[in-house]
Amino acid sequence: MNNKKVYDMIGIGIGPFNLGLAALIDPIDELDALFFDQTSKFEWHPGMLLEGSDLQVPFLADLVTLADPKSPYTFLNYLHEKDRLFKFYFFNRFDIPRREYSDYAAWVASNLERCLFKKRVVGVEYIKDDQLYEVHVNDTETQAIEKFHARHIVMGTGSVPMVPMDADGCSSEDVFHSSQYRFYEDKAKDSGSVTVIGSGQSAAEVFYELLLDQDKKGYELTWYTRSAGFMQLESAKLGQEVFSPDYIAYFHQLPFEDRKDALSTLGQLRKGIDPETLKQIYDLLYHRSVDENAKKVTIQPLTEVTKIEPANEGAGYQLSCHHWQKDESFTHLSEIVVLATGYKPHIPEWFEKFSDEIEWEDEKRYKVTFDYRLQFNDDRPNHIFTLTNLEHSHGAGATNLGLSVYRNQKIINKVAGKELYKVSHDTVFQQFESK
Repeated sequence: MNNKKVYDMIGIGIGPFNLGLAALIDPIDELDALFFDQTSKFEWHPGMLLEGSDLQVPFLADLVTLADPKSPYTFLNYLHEKDRLFKFYFFNRFDIPRREYSDYAAWVASNLERCLFKKRVVGVEYIKDDQLYEVHVNDTETQAIEKFHARHIVMGTGSVPMVPMDADGCSSEDVFHSSQYRFYEDKAKDSGSVTVIGSGQSAAEVFYELLLDQDKKGYELTWYTRSAGFMQLESAKLGQEVFSPDYIAYFHQLPFEDRKDALSTLGQLRKGIDPETLKQIYDLLYHRSVDENAKKVTIQPLTEVTKIEPANEGAGYQLSCHHWQKDESFTHLSEIVVLATGYKPHIPEWFEKFSDEIEWEDEKRYKVTFDYRLQFNDDRPNHIFTLTNLEHSHGAGATNLGLSVYRNQKIINKVAGKELYKVSHDTVFQQFESK
């Protein structure tokens, strides 16, 4: 089927970033857009919605508030519609449960007709003579292919789990990424040994959740990270100002090599562990240490796991490990392994055909303009905006929920050719360059 209508933009992927874009476009009569996602409904990291885990940004970093606090899609209006405002009032916190954020975003998606699920984008073609993109969409229920047309594309395909070591031959139910933890949690806790690999917030949350049940379940528990230590997230207010429009403006104009160097200096602002999570882990370990017969717990930094393979004898897996500071190798046996090893940008197959048409900063990172457009070799008026693979171009806050509204404001204003949403400037107290 060929849909003749030409939309102003089509969004590919419906995660929080494109969902926020859809919500901000909703009241704008002069812009028409569609958003597609191959999943059956909106779900935000369902495998990591652990009881007691909170969002690491304030609730004001919802899908719309920082651009339009009067929008019907604010988090506060969600609470009002769900009759939860008084409970939230007495909750008296800025950070909110991750489960609640997921439910809020799903509520917004259910109220936006322009967000279409069970629709997988299988191809994108640029029709130069007509100055538009043709988007091929597969209905995952009927398998029918429909074609849609738009002047611009917004790629919001998110990220996929990253597995940095060789794990071929391992069962996906025994060796799995932390994004799948809730689905295999019971099996992990019924095993004799569990190993968590990683150094960030997800690793800490999974380890703590396993630690809570270790005394009654009886498994051995191990936590390895190749990082030099289990570092806490730097949450000082001045430090957090790197997650601001002002820092993005400063960062983007730096030469590519300087941007790469700058990212390496911001590790604790980007990938540290929440101090409260570290405190909970330590306090529980201390209380348990009173019992001389407490189950074994190993926590070891400086350790890189290079390979995971089925053990030669018995159940479980053998982990090939390397203590890089002492340059010593050893092996470790575990029945279950949880890989809290982070994520990498998901670049869809249909994007490959554009690789020779855009500018690249290196072999993996494409050049992105300040307003989130890919830089094409020609001067086409039809853009592909990206909300994926941006850290090298826009800094530590490239995938920060608190800046997603800002990114969407820039995209909407560019497509409209005028300022429909006022973009904030002078948002922080510090200067990032001499004036």
